[in-house]
Amino acid sequence: MTTSSSKMGKVENKQVIFKGYTDGSPVETDMELKHGNLIKLEAPKGSNVVVLKNLYLSCDTYMRGRMRDRHDSYIPPFLPGSAIEGYGVAKVVDSDCPDLKSGDIVSGLTNWEEYSLIQNTGQLKKIEQVDGIPLSYHLGLLGMPGFTAYAGFYEACAPKKGDYVFVSAATSAVGQLVGQLAKIYGCYVVGSTGTSQKVELLKNKLGFDEALNYKEESDLEAALARVAAVFFAALVVAGTMWYFPEGIDVYFDNVGGAMLDATIANMRNHGRIALCGILSQNNRNDPQSFRNMFSVISKRITMKGFLQSDFVHLYPRFLEDVTRYYKQGKIVYLEDMNDGLESAPAAFVGLFSGKNVGKQVIRVAKE
Repeated sequence: MTTSSSKMGKVENKQVIFKGYTDGSPVETDMELKHGNLIKLEAPKGSNVVVLKNLYLSCDTYMRGRMRDRHDSYIPPFLPGSAIEGYGVAKVVDSDCPDLKSGDIVSGLTNWEEYSLIQNTGQLKKIEQVDGIPLSYHLGLLGMPGFTAYAGFYEACAPKKGDYVFVSAATSAVGQLVGQLAKIYGCYVVGSTGTSQKVELLKNKLGFDEALNYKEESDLEAALARVAAVFFAALVVAGTMWYFPEGIDVYFDNVGGAMLDATIANMRNHGRIALCGILSQNNRNDPQSFRNMFSVISKRITMKGFLQSDFVHLYPRFLEDVTRYYKQGKIVYLEDMNDGLESAPAAFVGLFSGKNVGKQVIRVAKE
């Protein structure tokens, strides 16, 4: 909606404001929908900035950490009283940057608002639209979560064909792609998730070999021992007996906590664990204790934390490979789309109760 100031090139810019730091579980009132802010849709000359019209915004669990007043992380906390920052897909309205022009579609860090003035234009990536791939997929499948899955699986997990791979938060923006890449690579894949509906999606839509609902398990360690037993089970294929070795070779960890501890107990010798996220620990202030850490020594397990930014040199290969897999029908992608900037706070909070099914995206404006 424009105001009388639009005659001067200014329009109203609806925003989602971060109200203040919190250590508890995120709630919608940690954020506020603000009207009345005005923005001039013109990039100042000599500034190298761009003005963006935001089309899609990404809800990501890592953003929970930015709601704490902590300055020891890889990314700074949000600024109270300012629009929330996150990944988005946007259209360039005006540009003083020589690498971008009006009408270009870009992805990168923007703000939770209708229009954004971006000073750090170097982090924006120009999107080359591909037939059959929605623009919003550049926040998931072809965006930061997809690249996290790609770099984490191929680099941090160091997979081998025939590995037995376990993925937690397996229907998440990252987890769903990890499992499918592992299947393409020739691995046996089991995923964990939090509802029976998502278990069925993992097995029947995403192609996982097996899946478990961790909320139905009173003993995670015993549940994963059953997974290991599946790996050890005998299969008869074309008259030939095949045996799966016991245990888990690769664990792609998105949750930390009790699931990580239980998985360590069920790893094979020389297993690899990629530490991607700690979803179960997001609202804890006390340190998590582990009972099975000695297994890391006795089984010579490698545990590796990583950030997707460690592997930017792989980004072109990632785009090429994943785009090809998607167009060939070798991978599918689950996306949960909410309409309107006003829906963003509830959608973000829903991430932490598993309300979303797939990558959570907010559609701010039509393309």
